[in-house]
Amino acid sequence: MRPIRLPEPPNDSSRVPEIFDGGIYGAIRRAVVIGNGFPGAENQCLGLVRALGLSGRHSLYRVMRPRGGINKWLHWLPVSVHKKLDIFIRQIFGDSSIKVEGKNGMPLLTKKSGLSHVLEADAKQIAKVARETFDKDGPLLVIASGRDTISVASSIKRFAPENVFVVQIQHPRSRLDRFDLVIAPRHDYYSLTPQARQQIPWLLRRWITPCEPPGKNVVLTVGALHRADFAALRSAASTWHDELAYLPKPLLVVNIGGPSSNCRYDVDLAKQLATMLQNVLWSCGSVRISFSRRTPEKISKLLVEEFSTHPKVFIWDGEGPNPHLGHLAWADAFVITADSVSMLSEACSTGKPVYVIGADRCTWKFADFQKSLAEQGVVRPFTGKEVISESWSYSPLNDTADAANRVNSALAARGWRINTTTKGT
Repeated sequence: MRPIRLPEPPNDSSRVPEIFDGGIYGAIRRAVVIGNGFPGAENQCLGLVRALGLSGRHSLYRVMRPRGGINKWLHWLPVSVHKKLDIFIRQIFGDSSIKVEGKNGMPLLTKKSGLSHVLEADAKQIAKVARETFDKDGPLLVIASGRDTISVASSIKRFAPENVFVVQIQHPRSRLDRFDLVIAPRHDYYSLTPQARQQIPWLLRRWITPCEPPGKNVVLTVGALHRADFAALRSAASTWHDELAYLPKPLLVVNIGGPSSNCRYDVDLAKQLATMLQNVLWSCGSVRISFSRRTPEKISKLLVEEFSTHPKVFIWDGEGPNPHLGHLAWADAFVITADSVSMLSEACSTGKPVYVIGADRCTWKFADFQKSLAEQGVVRPFTGKEVISESWSYSPLNDTADAANRVNSALAARGWRINTTTKGT
């Protein structure tokens, strides 16, 4: 059996020296994550929290955008306007959701929203807690990701500038000085490249953001931050040992996302993928296929019909524990649809061969992301002519650890640091 290859732990040589041990006011022992309910955004925050050593010492709040029914057509509205309109509609047509009160009078959503037991983000309340507990617990680290979190995160900094350090993940498309640090992928700045300028009509150029190069408080990454670090994959390898360790090798994992506005495809790509997989099955010991929540039913149905009875192929049906981390730990190679920056970023951090299908369907900054991965040699196009048992190597993406180091450096410049020890020890 081929050995499991996992990424090495990040190099600690760049960590900030602990020179403030005697000062409680500069020691950050806790974090607040501002999420939007979508795993792709929240996992970036949680991955950074892990890399900073604050796992288990963070609180999760969410910006609750109404969902379901007519709300799916109103996602373009600012979240505050969207909420008011939702309340108005429910007053007219009846209340389809039930609210209960959480701590400090903050509303919680019931299971109907899928976001139960998570406090709704209240900028004034979080800032108040940061100010009132500063003398006892030190500064508060705030990490947010997603369009709907921008206003909340920037308001927290405005309400408690001396008590918080605010990190916004993904470009906020607004003034960057509203945050202490912004972590964004390089392709978010695609609009400034010569290629992009040629694609944008002259009259629209001033409206396409960002309009300026990254400032001193911007950290650029190749891909998305994530939670699939060395420790997480080691743990997943143990958790999924009995199910995955004894599968015939090599193990090929196929991750299917879903079409997006900048990476459009339909069942034609699924048919192409099915044909290519049939062509490489002879070189695989086993194949595991997983779909995301964005995968259209017609695409998943086609692949299920094609492979559900094949003895080498297992298709996860979405029931039971999600095997995603187990797949990252135990796979020998990956095939991933080009639409998912998160899935590609995770796979490319393992150092294992990653094949991409559908990159030619991507446009705008997603095409730039695919180009960047290809130029660095971390992905190859899936052609159906591969021999999966043949491996190749590259320098794994290390964006999450690199971003954590930059956060530590920015904190040190302010006279603060992350304290990973338990208080009182």
